[in-house]
Amino acid sequence: MNKKNYLAIFAKSFNWAGFFLPKKIYQNSVKLYAFCRVLDDIADEKTDLEFKIKRFDEMRNFLKKSYDSDIKEIHPSDENKKIIHDVTTLAKNNNIKKIILEDLVDGVASDLKKKIHIRSVKDLLVYSYRVAGTVGLMMSKILMVNDRRALKGAIDLGIAMQLTNIARDVIEDKKMNREYIKPDFENIQATLKLADMFYESSFSSIQKIPFRYKFSIIVARRIYRQIGRKILQKGNMENYEKSGKIYVNNFEKIYQTIISIFDLILIYLKKLEPHQRAKEHVIISQEVDLNERI
Repeated sequence: MNKKNYLAIFAKSFNWAGFFLPKKIYQNSVKLYAFCRVLDDIADEKTDLEFKIKRFDEMRNFLKKSYDSDIKEIHPSDENKKIIHDVTTLAKNNNIKKIILEDLVDGVASDLKKKIHIRSVKDLLVYSYRVAGTVGLMMSKILMVNDRRALKGAIDLGIAMQLTNIARDVIEDKKMNREYIKPDFENIQATLKLADMFYESSFSSIQKIPFRYKFSIIVARRIYRQIGRKILQKGNMENYEKSGKIYVNNFEKIYQTIISIFDLILIYLKKLEPHQRAKEHVIISQEVDLNERI
């Protein structure tokens, strides 16, 4: 059975950055993203809420079973379970704790409501950790990173990217009765300012990523951050609404990739800085013990 490359189909920015990874690492990244996509697709289906919750519980139970045991045979027509089995095998082979996978599942499961209404910074940070900080943490393990400062930076980069997503998708989310932030340009700007703080915090920790993987992460970070900058250029809510989904085109990706070469040089000129988002990590740890995950 030919496997679908979810990364190439649905995540053009990440796939672009993945070009700079060794083939095996890229394939592992595809497996991780496929798992994220399966969870998101279930949460976003235009079907009965109770049915979605039931399907999600089935996936959650299969995840636990797959991680805790060695499942040898999976029916090849069940693509979702095959994807889950692949990611649990990947997790065990890369020292990724089951609790991190469960955090991701819990984060996406929190979208299984008739209405989402987040209003506190704490809830926004916890949600962003669960659905994206976890992915940064797991990706860093795939890249063979074990330094605690670097792992904290990986969480920060994931959170920064999720906050960028939230700022970009305000109109789309509102149509689905999801308000992660108030749907006005002032709050979009504030969310992107918060994202920038996490992007900055993530930069220094890239020093601790093995050399052959550094450039890919720098490129992904720079391209995704550019989405936020393009949103800010809209200037007001009217222009934001007219623009549709904001993305970085191929010409812009080439430019950001070239600029990333200077980031790579800068990484080696800078000293490793103390973790800048310690306060926010303490806030998140009121709900989720990050030290236990790292």
